[in-house]
Parts: sequence; structure tokens; C-alpha cells
Amino acid sequence: MRVFVAGATGAVGRLLVPLLVAAGHEVTGASRSLAGAERIRGLGATGVRADALDAAGLRDAVRAAAPEAVIHQLTDLSAADGAANGRLRREGTRNLVAAAQAAGAGRIVAQSISWAYGPGTGPAEETEPLDSTAAQPRARMVAGIRALEETAAELETAVLLRYRLLYGPGTWYAPGGAFAAALAGDRAAPFLGSTVANDAVSSFVHVADAAGAALAALDWPGGPVNIVDDEPAPAHEWLPALAQTLGVPAPAPEPGRQEWERGALNTPARSRGWHPERPTWRTGFGAR
Repeated sequence: MRVFVAGATGAVGRLLVPLLVAAGHEVTGASRSLAGAERIRGLGATGVRADALDAAGLRDAVRAAAPEAVIHQLTDLSAADGAANGRLRREGTRNLVAAAQAAGAGRIVAQSISWAYGPGTGPAEETEPLDSTAAQPRARMVAGIRALEETAAELETAVLLRYRLLYGPGTWYAPGGAFAAALAGDRAAPFLGSTVANDAVSSFVHVADAAGAALAALDWPGGPVNIVDDEPAPAHEWLPALAQTLGVPAPAPEPGRQEWERGALNTPARSRGWHPERPTWRTGFGAR
């Protein structure tokens, strides 16, 4: 299959491209920089320079690749700028879908998130709605996700991969990353997450497992799918374990959580044959 990967040099994209190539797909990967395009070529794919916020340039790049499927792994989180990432979700997705339509591609696999669900008592499932009650700034984040998913769904088949907290190489939760710096008291660390060891429940997924899901999703039916490991857990359990792995002090546990901080279940993804190689953060945090 001819596949165009937007965000091919990101934490997930850089692992996904070699998987696609090894599976026999004809892959074109896009990066905003010439150096990024060269890195993509080093992974065995065709590397092109394209900016998702440049509609005309992106359209030309996708048309030239003539893909049957587009994979959306676009993020803008290196500086922990929520507004920039929200713009990329809205405008970048709109430009990518328009480019896919112009090129005749009928399938998209798009990176979404699974912490945009509404409040509840247990881990969230895909049949539940996104949060319509959130106050700012969460409301802006949810609106960006809703726009991303609705825009992607304009293509004939849109598989919406709702990742949770990505950990592993190239993420905020990697050794020496932003999470470790924030725990160590670096107020300048570019990090948007929480370092509070409370009752808030999260789900994790290793970037390699996230990449594997994107590969598998090329054959899945459309709709949202949670891509998370098997063990949602409160912060007062997972945060000390991660801090120990990273070699930084863990904060003292404290009570409390927001009603939307509930983690997610991965039942549909598993039913389609996806099985995370790191089924729990308990062993995954120490793995590469």
C-alpha cells in the first residue's frame, strides 16, 4: 500500500516508518525540515519537506506521493505550547485531509487522545462521548480533539487512535526528559502534565506499541479506538515507580482527582489483534 506519514520524525513516527517499510508498504514521510526529510530517507522511506500549516505545500507533497492511505502523527509539543498543538490539530488536520482528498486517498489513521472523555467512575470506553462539560483550559483541548476527529472522518475510512500517556524514547517520560526535570523542580521544563501523586487515574502506552497500533490500523474499520496498556492506575501508584526508574525523587501521595481523570480500556484494539508488548507500565517503565 502507498502510505503518506505526516509527522514521520516525531516520537511515534520515527518508529512507525521502519515498521511500515518492513511490512512492504511504499512509504513517504514528511518533515518540516530538510534534516528531518533526510532522517526519513535513512529509515528506508521517501522523505519530503512539508509543513502541515502550509496547505498548498502539503497538498503538493501528498499529491506527488499518491497515497492510498494517510497516517496523521502530527504534534507540536516540544515547547509544551498547548495553543500551538491545538492549532496543529485543527488547521494541520484540515490541511492534511484536504490534501488526502485531492490525492484520492480514502483512508486516514489519525493520532487522537483518550483523556478527552467526559467524567465517569471507571476507565473510559470508545462508546462514551467526549467531555462537553469541561472548563478552560481543558475545554480548548477537547475542542481541538473534536475538530481533529470530525475533520478526519470526512474521509471514507478514518481510524482514530486515542493514545493515552506516551512513554519511551523521545517522549516527556523518557530518562532525562521533561517529566524528570519537572519532578526535580525545574520550573522551566517544557511539560504540560501533572507531577501530583494523587488519585487521578491514567493509562499509558509505550511509543513502540503506539507505532505498532498505527501499522495495524491500516486494516481496521473506521472509528475511535483506545490505544493504551492493560492497567489504568492512579498517580499515587505509577508516579513513584516512574520516579524510581528515572532516578528522581517522588512527591508525597495526596488525595483527590478530577472526575475525567479515569484512564481508558483497550478492549476493541485487543479484539482486532493488537496486543501491547509492554502490557503494563509496571514493567514497561524499565524497558526500552
